[in-house]
Amino acid sequence: MWHDLFMSSTRHPHPLSGQVALITGGGSGIGLGCARELVQDGATVMLAARNVERLEASATELRSIAEGGAQVLTVACDVTSEQSVTEACAAANNAGKFTMVVANAGYGGGGPIHLTSLDDWNGILGTNLTGAFLTIKHSVSHLAAHGGGSIVAISSIAGPVTHRFMTPYDVSKAGLEMLIRQTADELGCRNIRANAVRPGLVPTDATEGIMTLDVILNDYLEQMPLGRVGSTEDIGKLVRFLLGDESSWITGTCISADGGHHLRRGPNIEPAMEMVLGDARYPAGPSSNS
Repeated sequence: MWHDLFMSSTRHPHPLSGQVALITGGGSGIGLGCARELVQDGATVMLAARNVERLEASATELRSIAEGGAQVLTVACDVTSEQSVTEACAAANNAGKFTMVVANAGYGGGGPIHLTSLDDWNGILGTNLTGAFLTIKHSVSHLAAHGGGSIVAISSIAGPVTHRFMTPYDVSKAGLEMLIRQTADELGCRNIRANAVRPGLVPTDATEGIMTLDVILNDYLEQMPLGRVGSTEDIGKLVRFLLGDESSWITGTCISADGGHHLRRGPNIEPAMEMVLGDARYPAGPSSNS
C-alpha cells in the first residue's frame, strides 16, 4: 500500500516534458495516434510527412490536447530522400532535446510475386525499409549528443508471419526488424534503445481496402483470439511506453500488438486476387495440390 501511495504521489504528470520526438508518417493513422499519446505526456512532437496540408490539420488537432508545455511542429519530409530526412532530423534537434524517434512512414500493396514490378518492389522497400534506415542513420548522432534516447519502428504482423500475395511488404517489415536489432546491438553503448512494434489490423486510410472486403476482414478476425481489430490508440500507447523511461531496460525487441493474430496464420487475401486476376494469380503450370 505504501509503495502504491508513494509511486502515485511522485510520478511526474508530464514525464516526457522537455523532450522532442520525430514521427515520420506523422500526419495520419498510426503516426498520428502515437503523437496523441506523446503530447498528452508533455513531449514536443515534430510531425514529418509529404502531405503538408494533412500535417497542418493534424497539428491543429494535437495542439488542442497538448499538455505540459508540449509543442506540435511540422516538417515536410520524403523518407526516400536522404537530404529530406537529414533536414527533418536537424529540425527535430533544433526544437529542443531530441531523444525520441518513431519510424512509422510506410505503405503496402498486394500482388503475386511473378507479377510484381521492380518499381513496386523498390517503392515499398524504399519507403518501409530504406526510409527507416535513413531516419535512424540521421537521428542517432543527435540522440547520442543528448545522452541517448529511444527509437521505435512500426513493423507489422507481416514481419514474422507470411501474407501470400504481399511479398514486398512482408520482406520490408522483416528487414526492418533486423535493422532494429542491429541498431539496438550497435548503439546500446550510447544509451540508445531501439525496438519495434508489430501492429495487427488497424483501421486507417492505408487499410481501408481490407476493411471494406468482408471475406478478408472476417478471415483476419478469425485469426485473432481477441476477435477485434485494433486502434491507433492501442498502438500509440505501446509506442509511448517504449519511448519512455518505463521501458529503460528494453531494447532490440519486436512486440506484437495484434489481438493475438501472431499465434495463428496470416490472412487469406486470395479471394481478392482471384477476383482481380483469376487463374493468372499463379504462374501457368500443374498444381502441386492436384
